[in-house]
Amino acid sequence: MQFAVLSGFLLAALTPWLSGIFQHRIGWLLALFPASLTVMFLGYLPEVMAGSTAVFEYAWIPGMDISLTFFIDGLSLLFALLISGIGTFILIYAGGYLQGHPDLGRFYVIMLSFMVSMLGLVLSDNLITLFVFWELTSITSYMLIGFNHTSADARKAALQGLIVTVGGGLALLAGMVMLAGIGGSYSIQELLQEGDLIREHGLYLPMLLCILAGTFTKSAQFPFHFWLPNAMAAPTPVSAYLHSATMVKAGVYLMARLHPGLGGTEAWILILSLFGAVTMFVGAFMAIRSTNIKKLLAYSTVMALGTLTMLLGIGTEKAMMAFAAFLLAHSLYKGALFMLAGALDHETGTKDVTVLGGLRRKMPVTALVSLIAGLSLAGVPPLFGFVAKELMFEAVIAAPALRWLVILLALTASMMVIAVAAIVALKPFIGPLKATPKAPHEAPLSMLAGPVVLATLSLMFGLLPWFAGSALVQAGASAVGGYPIEVSLSLWHGFNLPLLMSFISLLVGAAIYHYWDSFRSRLQPLDPMIAKGPEAGYFKMMDGLVWFADWQTRILQDGSMRHYLRVILLTFVALTGYTLIARYELQWHWSLDVQLHELIIAFLLVASALVACFTRSRLGAVASMGVVGFSVALMFILFSAPDLGITQILVETLTVILLVLVLFRLPGFVSLSSPGERFRDVLVAGITGILMTLLVMITIDVQFFPSISGYMIENSQPLAYGRNIVNVILVDYRALDTLGEIFVLALAAMGVYAMIKFHPETDPGANKLAGTLILPPKVLPPQRKDVNGNQDLELQDRMDTGDSASSEDETRRGDA
Repeated sequence: MQFAVLSGFLLAALTPWLSGIFQHRIGWLLALFPASLTVMFLGYLPEVMAGSTAVFEYAWIPGMDISLTFFIDGLSLLFALLISGIGTFILIYAGGYLQGHPDLGRFYVIMLSFMVSMLGLVLSDNLITLFVFWELTSITSYMLIGFNHTSADARKAALQGLIVTVGGGLALLAGMVMLAGIGGSYSIQELLQEGDLIREHGLYLPMLLCILAGTFTKSAQFPFHFWLPNAMAAPTPVSAYLHSATMVKAGVYLMARLHPGLGGTEAWILILSLFGAVTMFVGAFMAIRSTNIKKLLAYSTVMALGTLTMLLGIGTEKAMMAFAAFLLAHSLYKGALFMLAGALDHETGTKDVTVLGGLRRKMPVTALVSLIAGLSLAGVPPLFGFVAKELMFEAVIAAPALRWLVILLALTASMMVIAVAAIVALKPFIGPLKATPKAPHEAPLSMLAGPVVLATLSLMFGLLPWFAGSALVQAGASAVGGYPIEVSLSLWHGFNLPLLMSFISLLVGAAIYHYWDSFRSRLQPLDPMIAKGPEAGYFKMMDGLVWFADWQTRILQDGSMRHYLRVILLTFVALTGYTLIARYELQWHWSLDVQLHELIIAFLLVASALVACFTRSRLGAVASMGVVGFSVALMFILFSAPDLGITQILVETLTVILLVLVLFRLPGFVSLSSPGERFRDVLVAGITGILMTLLVMITIDVQFFPSISGYMIENSQPLAYGRNIVNVILVDYRALDTLGEIFVLALAAMGVYAMIKFHPETDPGANKLAGTLILPPKVLPPQRKDVNGNQDLELQDRMDTGDSASSEDETRRGDA
């Protein structure tokens, strides 16, 4: 199972090569991958319907209890079928929609990676692996939304979506860590068995808020709903996939997955019911104000996501049935409608429904399929959307909290969505034919195959609701509820309150559609208030972030290395010193068993360090620091660490030689600080040294875990075939760490080599670059003083005589 799903990443890597071979037919070829996955997942349907589950476990990082375990039950199977099934048609559709696009290969690379990431998310049983796939969907969706990277709007929308979802992802990670700590496991199935323990724990509320912050941002719940309509800057295949089966439902999936363990509490019911209902209303209200067909559908998706969240909050058995049915119905009609919207834009050259009309004669298949999918969106019988809407009304009528508010918002949102469905499904096709930027004609087969199949399924599931109910809906509802739920779907339940609510919403929705232009004009006075909504808050937050970054850059990153060191050391002293005093007793052991030669080495070390601080000679300072290094090497050798001693000697020798070689390139010592500043620096250095001494003395006898020295001594020769234990540790036990160090050294060496080969005096291009990027115009070199405080006369002479080349060289050296 893991290989079957994750092989999509391998296919994505091969896509650029395949795209060059198959050209515009590449979509049909790549669609074989999700199609085969769909067939594979359908094979698990009988087993899941019988109440069984399938687990595929691979120990990824067993030492940290992180496994790549895939788990198939009713909920994950429902999502996996939607992702792979609709994904099949999306890949075919993209080949026709983006035919001839120069970056078609890049699009398929990202789309396949996104598809596999979403599949990994819904199939994962481990919280950590789920979070990895969660973030992968955020990154790949960022690249998909910003696919048209030359467009400023696309880049802006992609960044907005990334910041909102990744910000929520950080909160989700914190919630997952708390959840694993409470339940004692990272396995989702094990955690769901500890529902009572989790709900009664003292960290339940903060953990719940963190998890909901992640799911709300991902699934565009109010007040984070604004990023989703803006994501319509993406190509239509991306929009269709995001809204029907993938990313925006990831948050809904996670809430549904955790419902058996976290749901049922007062906090869960109130938060999800309230925010879900408000999101449902806001999405429908914002949709009715839009004229862009993709924005109309996007806001209706916000409405649907709010509905699903509200149903999870209600949490009754009827709500679980409505959740599964509504999820399936929405995926079918929304995938079809988005692909049809793309076909209209592709064949007419406009997305504005107010300039479309009479297209039924030019695009009859598109008109018919749009009508079927639109009727399902509106909840009109005999479409499956009607069955789902009836279940939703039954659930809200029996809501355990905020009942009347939820009923009112659900009924109002349903009225407006019916008008939206009529606008999308009827307005472009009825009436006289209107002039469009492009001569309209029927879309190609690749762009109609998906909508036709999805609309047909909506009709079939509506006419035969027992077929869908006995399979996907029952399995999904049982998984969300955490216990077997008997689902009985029917197109006719008799005359009841839900049917009356549906009839009222149809009448009012039809009236809104008829007076839509007037209705929109009456809503225009609300525009200033809407402009100050959550999205304005997002932009203010970004402005504040930029302001804060500018402020802290001016305060903390002023270009002075001395200032950087002082801030770092004082922070270290404050945090470590406070912890040391507040939490630990200052106990240490004094040992006076010191040999004379050890005292001599210690004296040399201290004395040479002091000489390096006070000498006025560069050569003397280098020599003194060399004595410090060699004294440390002698200590290593005396205390039985010859390997460290040899390494220290080599490093010190190389350092001293390099410093001596470049001394003649350096200017003389410059007095850059006042006596007060030097006293402050001495104080900071002294406090840091005292703290480090205390830490070393205190930690001599501190041992929280058994020492691993014995293991290394015993196993160096039999396991690693080496008698030099230090070498074995570096090469075998710490192989990756050592490899990383080698990599860093290699990068540093390449950087040094590049600097050596860089000759601005002989390279005109380099001089130009240095003048424009490094040296601002009309910047005078800093005035230097010699050790006695006198101004550097040589530099002043150059400035007076106008020797610009020399002055520029001095300035560059001063900056360096």
